[in-house]
Amino acid sequence: MDPTPLVFLGVGTAALLAAVLPRLLSKAPISLPMVFVAVGIAAFSLIEGLPDPDPMAHPTITTHLAEVVVIVSLMGAGLALDRPIGWRRWSSTWRLLGITMPLSILVMALLGHWVLGLGVAAAVLLAAALAPTDPVLATEVQVAEPSEDVDSEDEARFALTSEAGLNDGLAFPFTYAAIAMATVGAAPSRWLGEWLLLDVLWRIAAGVVIGVAAGWLLNRLFFSRPAERLHLAERSEGFVALGAIALAYGAAELAEGYGFIAVFVCACVIRSAERAHGRHAVLHQYVETLERLLTVAVLVLLGGAVARGILDGIGWVEIVVVAVLLLLVRPLTGLLGMSLRGKTGSRERGAIAFFGVRGIGSIYYIAYALGEADFGDEARLWSLVALVVVSSVLLHGVTATPVMNWVDRQRRRAAEQEHGDADKASVTAV
Repeated sequence: MDPTPLVFLGVGTAALLAAVLPRLLSKAPISLPMVFVAVGIAAFSLIEGLPDPDPMAHPTITTHLAEVVVIVSLMGAGLALDRPIGWRRWSSTWRLLGITMPLSILVMALLGHWVLGLGVAAAVLLAAALAPTDPVLATEVQVAEPSEDVDSEDEARFALTSEAGLNDGLAFPFTYAAIAMATVGAAPSRWLGEWLLLDVLWRIAAGVVIGVAAGWLLNRLFFSRPAERLHLAERSEGFVALGAIALAYGAAELAEGYGFIAVFVCACVIRSAERAHGRHAVLHQYVETLERLLTVAVLVLLGGAVARGILDGIGWVEIVVVAVLLLLVRPLTGLLGMSLRGKTGSRERGAIAFFGVRGIGSIYYIAYALGEADFGDEARLWSLVALVVVSSVLLHGVTATPVMNWVDRQRRRAAEQEHGDADKASVTAV
């Protein structure tokens, strides 16, 4: 039987569900990713003749599909953030990136080597691949659409969105370190110097500079006063969004920089140029729609891979390590990072620490690295990453709505109590 009609039927059904389900599930402890992973499991279990969803059978397609999803989601995250970039304004982001992320990579690498028995390079790769957070898979913990109010975002949603926007790119140096170890050996003398100069300093700097330049150029082309008079952006916001993504990413990759960082920085620069500009919301809507469609495709294929046996090699040891990562490593390192010199409330700190959602970024990094070097048991690495992503989708999907609603209620009560105390103090003074 020709599977083409089934594929078209599935694509149409998934697109309609992606349009309808967010509103229907907005108050339920069920996330859209949970639904589509389940759809993938059911479809590939019951329907014969569907294309093979095994990422190991299609490494190039897997890498580039995940890559596109990540860069689109990074543009959406950058456009959604209302808060201007600053050392103090983004202090929670810097602590998550500078403390939580390196500590979690270190702990996960040690667990991979000592508990799972992976080689040093494979353990570092697993830790690097599981480093990026991905709030796109739990929309309740990311910021909403852009607004003109720079103080509109609560600290938990802002920190999780901005963290995901930058750590998708900052996981790359650790991935390159793993590739270097697998290629020339684990001894630091063989790879450390070049890694620091090229993979850390140059690639990060190039990503930031090109992102700033691309954002400035696009602002001048489409959102400056001369461009407004010429109506250059009128009715073409979708092309502007796609152009921004492709321009920033392509230029950074050509310069041997990190394209993920460039895309997010470009989006932040576009967003910061004129915060009252109505087209920012339109741009975000286009990007969000594209992001949702691509994410649905990846999640259905992930569910199909689960149905076809990608988790068959998983045992109790792997399950325990994944549980430790999601329930102990991220929460504890998150709390440590948020507690050092931070002023975030305890409830927000707990939410930020807990919701370290793992998702599409992890799939991209493992697919990319396995295409660059030999890490040994490829199937085991894929099964571990797939288990983490599926477990994160389930754990964080179930808990996101009730936990964030509780945090919001507590924050409103605290604000009302503060206003009430201020009113009483003013009356007493009179």
